[in-house]
Amino acid sequence: MLSRLRAVLAEPRVPTAPPRGWRDWALIAVLAPAAVVEALLRPDLPWPVGCLVVVLALLPTLLWRRTRPLMMVAIAFGSATVGPFVLPGDPCQMVTASFLVLLVSALFRWGSGRDAAIGSVVVVAKVTTAGLAGSVDGGELVAGFAVMFAAATLGTATRFRATARTRELDQVKLLERERLARDLHDTVAHHVSAMAIRAQAGIAASASQPSAAVEALHVIEAEASRALAEMRAMVHVLRRDQTAERVPVARVADIESLAGRFRSGPEVDVDLRGDLGDLPPAVGSALYRLAQESVTNARRHARHATRIEVSVTADERSVRLRVSDDGEAGAARPNGSSGFGLVGMSERVDLLGGTCEAGPNPDRGWTVTAVLPREGVGA
Repeated sequence: MLSRLRAVLAEPRVPTAPPRGWRDWALIAVLAPAAVVEALLRPDLPWPVGCLVVVLALLPTLLWRRTRPLMMVAIAFGSATVGPFVLPGDPCQMVTASFLVLLVSALFRWGSGRDAAIGSVVVVAKVTTAGLAGSVDGGELVAGFAVMFAAATLGTATRFRATARTRELDQVKLLERERLARDLHDTVAHHVSAMAIRAQAGIAASASQPSAAVEALHVIEAEASRALAEMRAMVHVLRRDQTAERVPVARVADIESLAGRFRSGPEVDVDLRGDLGDLPPAVGSALYRLAQESVTNARRHARHATRIEVSVTADERSVRLRVSDDGEAGAARPNGSSGFGLVGMSERVDLLGGTCEAGPNPDRGWTVTAVLPREGVGA
């Protein structure tokens, strides 16, 4: 039990807390006039002017609830705790003061474990003080604790859900890096094997045919240059200490195998244009995997689609892949069957120095576009 408590207290703050945006300002712009209207129309408030001033003064805490959650909770609930002893009425009796629940939720969503523990003490002290001061009766006191607990639970659940999804995304990206590393390993191994064979042939023929040795050296030089280029890309890839599964490396020409008409689902048309013969294996494999994932995604999730178009166009500097379907507009599309298919493909494209985009078409359908440099070396 003690170890779990220490683990909770050691939980760090969420490093990617978003800064305040237009929604925060819009929330304040709505709550401020609402507080004024409530103070004017509620005759049961003991001191409407004082309560209104306190609520309006605490509204700016919403702007920093994500970046400074503990400080905002301490300021807001600390002021609300002292309020009943200074003012004739409790400012939290105003309905508009319910925005304090957002501060509690933000504390558990974005704050550290220690911040959440300290903030919980402040919140409990405020609710308890309201009960002791007679501002609320027993039923309202229990309801107040229930609301604060629900806000804390919601913030915690949202936090763990976001953390779990981030871990899943990291796992998918790491897996794709491993696959790319395997492809690059096979390519480099092929170059090194060719170099060894040519060297052995050159040595065997050097006694009788000196020109054969020179030719072998030229071939070895070319293979070494290609191997070094692939090695530069491999530096950017993470690998795991697991036995690599030996599978053939897909090429850009294999995209043509995706074409055809099937018993169910839309027809797939493939169009390859430009000089695609000398693409590095890493680039060809990435284009094929992305095209395969995009076609599979469209066949499974494009509603009433009749056609899937796959086009690959190459120029002197880059290769462009475009996969588009004519499914119904507005239909949501998951990123692959597992929800992370295109995420992994985008990671591979990014490692190779390219870009990848996916989204709906203006009229109907869905399009995936990827652009990779011909050399395939990641930045």
